[in-house]
Amino acid sequence: MKKRFEPIVDKCGEIVDYLMSAPYIPDDVSLQFKIRLSVEEAVENVVRYAYDGGIGWLEVGSELEDDGVVLSIELRDAGVAFNPLELPEPDLDATVEDRKIGGLGIFLCKKMMDSVAYRYENGCNILTMRKNIA
Repeated sequence: MKKRFEPIVDKCGEIVDYLMSAPYIPDDVSLQFKIRLSVEEAVENVVRYAYDGGIGWLEVGSELEDDGVVLSIELRDAGVAFNPLELPEPDLDATVEDRKIGGLGIFLCKKMMDSVAYRYENGCNILTMRKNIA
């Protein structure tokens, strides 16, 4: 399942709904929550930061790997090259006033999914998230 959205400004909800509509999204409510939250955070980052004003494209796709055991979700954009996995871990012990803004979304993705990987290839940012669903 793959689709390209262009432009992406104001389409975060539509993009998330598209990915969550895949027939192989598990019925387990706990898994759905983890997948949806991760997808929302990753898509929101692209919509907000990849392109000036959200005028650009985002290609999203999902598939089952390993004989239907692993859900793989990929986000691909041609925005500003940026590896979100290089962000420092947020200081969860700091007070709200002392915490840096940002970085919590990708932290949640890494905690909720089994793996999150980034690569920059042919002028595109590619973020791949995987979750064991069996």
